[in-house]
Parts: sequence; structure tokens; C-alpha cells
Amino acid sequence: MNVLVDSCLWIDYFRGTGQTETLDCLIEENCIVTNDLILAELFPPLYLLKKEPLIALLRDIKRQPMDIHWEEIIRLRVLCLRHGINGVGIPDLLVAQNAIQGELLLMSRDHHFSLIARHTPLKIYE
Repeated sequence: MNVLVDSCLWIDYFRGTGQTETLDCLIEENCIVTNDLILAELFPPLYLLKKEPLIALLRDIKRQPMDIHWEEIIRLRVLCLRHGINGVGIPDLLVAQNAIQGELLLMSRDHHFSLIARHTPLKIYE
């Protein structure tokens, strides 16, 4: 199954911290997927740091198209609030929706995704 890697894990990976071995394995197995939102979060600092080769590598990763359903985002936001899952921003709701739609595993260190997965079809990579 393909794994959508959240931007926070990519940032850790570039710094040489976090789950580097796990990401290395997923990269070798060609299981990594990204989307335009995650790339939009990653690219600006990489451009400023003149990391064009890294940007080129990230562009080569399979992309999950983002088909945004705003009513679903609203429903997810209400669900979060109803279950006391506070502070989840729209970008993270879009990432969750994208993972659900694409039937992808989501890999993130953000705990709120695990909480969302308890109440939705979101599947977390463990």
C-alpha cells in the first residue's frame, strides 16, 4: 500500500532526525506518495536554501491528485470539534481527506491524525 508522508516528517528527514530509516525503506520500496499541498509546504524553504536537486527528487515522487470536497472538510472539522480534537487546521484536514480518498496510509508525527483515524476511515502508517 502507498504511504502519504506528511511534511513534518520530510522536514525531520532532511535534518537527519526522526524516522529516517523507515523513510529510506519506503523510498527504496517505491511506496511513497505526495500531494501538491505537501510540496507547497516543503518547496519555499528549499528554494531559499538553493536545494534544487532535492526539489527535483521530490517532484519525481508519485502524486496523489487532490480532489477537494469542501463539504467533507467541514464534516471532518465538525467531527474533530465534536470529539474534542482541537487545533486541527484546514491544511491537515485536506491531507487527511486526500489520504482517505486515495486509500493511502498516512505517515505523520502529528498526534491529531491518530485521533481523527479513530472516527474516520483514515489509516495511519505505524
